[in-house]
Amino acid sequence: MSKQSSQTPISMIMAAKTILLSVFFTIPFLVSAQYTEVINSNRPGLSVSAYAVGKGVIQGELEFFYEQQDHSLLQTESDIMGADLALRYGLFFENLEVIYEGTFVKQDRIFIPFETEDSRTDFLTNRIGLKYLIFDPFKDPEKNKPNLYSWRANNVFQLKNLIPAISVYGGVNYLFGENPFYAGDPELSYRAMIATQSKVNSRLVLISNIAYDRISTDDPELSYTVSLSHALQNPRWSIFIENQGIKSDRYSDQLLRGGAAHLFSENFQADLYLGASFKNTPSRIFTGLGMSYRVDGHKDEMKAIEDQDAGQNGGLIKRNAMKGKGGKRDRKGRGAEDIDLGPTKKQLRQLKKKQKKARKDEIDF
Repeated sequence: MSKQSSQTPISMIMAAKTILLSVFFTIPFLVSAQYTEVINSNRPGLSVSAYAVGKGVIQGELEFFYEQQDHSLLQTESDIMGADLALRYGLFFENLEVIYEGTFVKQDRIFIPFETEDSRTDFLTNRIGLKYLIFDPFKDPEKNKPNLYSWRANNVFQLKNLIPAISVYGGVNYLFGENPFYAGDPELSYRAMIATQSKVNSRLVLISNIAYDRISTDDPELSYTVSLSHALQNPRWSIFIENQGIKSDRYSDQLLRGGAAHLFSENFQADLYLGASFKNTPSRIFTGLGMSYRVDGHKDEMKAIEDQDAGQNGGLIKRNAMKGKGGKRDRKGRGAEDIDLGPTKKQLRQLKKKQKKARKDEIDF
């Protein structure tokens, strides 16, 4: 008898809300994530960046792939074609994003001893979750400024570069009815993950993920992913190599991937990769072509000078900053009135009123 749960989409929504509330109220709001001027894609490969896309950013990551599987014990040969889609949105805060992941495949199998064939089509992945950055070693820009006088200082390996940014993830898997790839599994299961990211040097980035998936099923899955990306001399090109390990009662394997990505613009990237497994139960060879695109709705929020931390606007004012050479006050305008300290709360309110009035005065044609 099937163990298929009688849970409905309503129960899926309730479970998702539980995870949302858990993230909001149990994780301390420690840092601000780094919004980047250039698209921050998880592609190519399966490793997940520790950083969010940024508040107000909507990003899509799409892949079409082909895989050949041969199983020596079951004596089967398979051709698999599919598409993988990830939708990411920066939600509420710079360091929080909501992610949808879906992988839809069609597998054609040949059973060699019996000379028979079958086909199965469904979602391998159908998941929604939240990722939250809890630690960022690059939060303070003053401590991470480039050295303008030494190329070596900016490019040589430093031990502190291995200190990673860390994020946590919680998500819900949902099956649409009887799924031939997960026979007997309940409609809802859960996924938890820790993602880290280290900037080894100016061109090399190390990402690692540890995930526990399909929690609440009879065959939960533990996996890790380690990815190393390198920007080439032409910064629009990058290459990567990735190792993934999977362990569960249903399936265990070691996978290796490698490929390249090209940045066409600040908001568009394309990539290509190849991969294979290390075993023959089954042996796997696969390739994929992908692309990433974002709609950049990010806006920097102005912060009143009263609310800024020391050092956020050019550092502390030195004791004799108002004096010229020889300790005398400079009469040519190097006083406090010439130092831009940023807007006050009153100035911000006035600016918002002017912007609101300007919008009202606009005429729509």
